[in-house]
Amino acid sequence: MTGSVFRFAPSPNGELHLGHAYSALLNFDLACEAGGRFLLRIEDIDTTRCTPEFEAGIYRDLEWLGISWEEPVRRQSEHSADYAEALDRLIDEDLVYPAFMSRGDIRSHIADMEASGASWPRDPDGAPLYPALDKHLPQRERRRRMADGAPFAWRLDMEAAVERVGGGLFWREEGFGPAMETGEISARPAEWGDVVIARKETPTSYHLAVVVDDALQGVTNVVRGRDLFRATAVHRLLQELLGLPVPAYFHHDLVLGEDGRKLSKSRRDTGISALREAGMTPADIRRLVGLPPFTASA
Repeated sequence: MTGSVFRFAPSPNGELHLGHAYSALLNFDLACEAGGRFLLRIEDIDTTRCTPEFEAGIYRDLEWLGISWEEPVRRQSEHSADYAEALDRLIDEDLVYPAFMSRGDIRSHIADMEASGASWPRDPDGAPLYPALDKHLPQRERRRRMADGAPFAWRLDMEAAVERVGGGLFWREEGFGPAMETGEISARPAEWGDVVIARKETPTSYHLAVVVDDALQGVTNVVRGRDLFRATAVHRLLQELLGLPVPAYFHHDLVLGEDGRKLSKSRRDTGISALREAGMTPADIRRLVGLPPFTASA
């Protein structure tokens, strides 16, 4: 895998925990074993929750773990123009539309439908699909609402997008999915419905930013938690629509808490800084997450 590029892309909206440590260390180990590159990307597009203090904590924790990365670090907040360019392409090709329903509107509509006996579809994470009542609004009405300052989100017209690529989407899975899927995986993005691509006040969503960033940074191997396995279908669709390269994917196990749930940044007992203060060493962290001692040269 010479020439391979791996990346770790945390959001500075809380302290890193054992799950982050596992993902970062695994990416770093694989990059070193392959003689490839390891990148750090700061996904700080959510300016309401991301802070410089948490970002500084990320650097401190990763350095303590023995991880080094290339400079400069890509910070999403500094690259809004890249996401805007991708969004404009989707707008120009009529593959996204402004969606004006609020969360309350969505909940109310779905509750009414379910009260009448209808079974509302849900995405792979269990969230109800967007009703898309405003998908077919006349252009004049869309422009009027936007000019009046109505809140909206740019949503992918999933039906039109899937029709555009003509089906047959796959990705190469080098890890395992929730049902132990591996190898060539058939992508089914329609399961997610009309996902948010950007918002009026935010130039991108995770789905759009991650495929744009990976392409611009030349990432060849995406190694991340198994909770994102199904979302890869959306990413493959966007890569196809935007003509972006397709990396190999490796979805790894999640580090779970004692209650069997995915770790949260609010759980300080599994935070890297708290474990360091408790006297643990980087070698202890590697043992805790099930990784062997580090031997490759960085």
